[in-house]
Amino acid sequence: MTLPATDLETHVAPPVEEGEPEGTKIVGRSPMQLAMRRFRKDKLSMAAFTVVAVYFLAAVAAPFLVKFGVLDYKGFNQNLLNEFTLPKGKFGGISWDHPLGVEPGSGRDVLARVWYGITFSLVMAVAATAIAVGLGTVFGIIAGVSGGLTDSLIGRLIDLILSFPQTLMLLALSVVFIDILEDDLHVPEGDMSNGLYVVLVLGFFGWPYVARLVRGQVLSIREREFVEAAKLMGASRWRLYFKEILPNLWAPLLVSATITMPTYVSAEAALNYLGVGIKPPTPTLGNVLSGSIDYSTSDFVFFFTPAFLIMIIVVSFNLLGDGLRDALDPKGHR
Repeated sequence: MTLPATDLETHVAPPVEEGEPEGTKIVGRSPMQLAMRRFRKDKLSMAAFTVVAVYFLAAVAAPFLVKFGVLDYKGFNQNLLNEFTLPKGKFGGISWDHPLGVEPGSGRDVLARVWYGITFSLVMAVAATAIAVGLGTVFGIIAGVSGGLTDSLIGRLIDLILSFPQTLMLLALSVVFIDILEDDLHVPEGDMSNGLYVVLVLGFFGWPYVARLVRGQVLSIREREFVEAAKLMGASRWRLYFKEILPNLWAPLLVSATITMPTYVSAEAALNYLGVGIKPPTPTLGNVLSGSIDYSTSDFVFFFTPAFLIMIIVVSFNLLGDGLRDALDPKGHR
């Protein structure tokens, strides 16, 4: 039915004169924008994000500061020690030149060692997390989509890996696998081979946890309409894995990575105490802490500094992971 001219005029918005501000527009927000808005409102998560960002900036800056001579983590300063090889003065030899004191027995600057150690610790944690999340994602997607015998075999493989005592296997296989890395794969001897061994083993024993998480998510996603439509259109299995399903897993994978990474930071510290990992004089937070244990009573500041930094980074990553989980899943509860 055609409306009369008078009725048509009542349905047409009056024109906006040039220079006149338009009326208020209602703009829709994407799920990502809504998640970021929720995340920014969480002050605790934002504080954790700031701490994590500072740690990463410090890790990136440390090699450049060492190269230009601003940080000296190798320099011995015996004149800063007393006859008992302990730092002169109070609080571990803290001064303007050495804000965190000096290392007992060597006189090396503690600030330079822990700052440069952050770089190695985070690099190892990020690399091990990438391996664990990468392998876990692939195996989890394959198990969740395929089902049947494939799902069962991957499930038994996960059970088999989780049944091994991880720490004991790390210690028992360290000599054999480090020799293989150095002799057969020609990895440079020393820090590179020791660090690579720790990264590979942590990543290998960490992927089953991610795979179980991903499999549970895939079991839900594979029943959705867009996956069924892709199957009907003849999509290959690999397209289903990596084009249809994988993009819908980024949220749980991001949360999983932020929670896994601090686990590897503390694991690196524990393994250094057990004699596996990068050895001094190259510093990591783990071997600096391991070397400070003998001075926990005579020089508490030296012992407290690396322990405090490890605690802060682990807590910050966990709080960041909780904040991301709450922001990406508003129906969940902390």
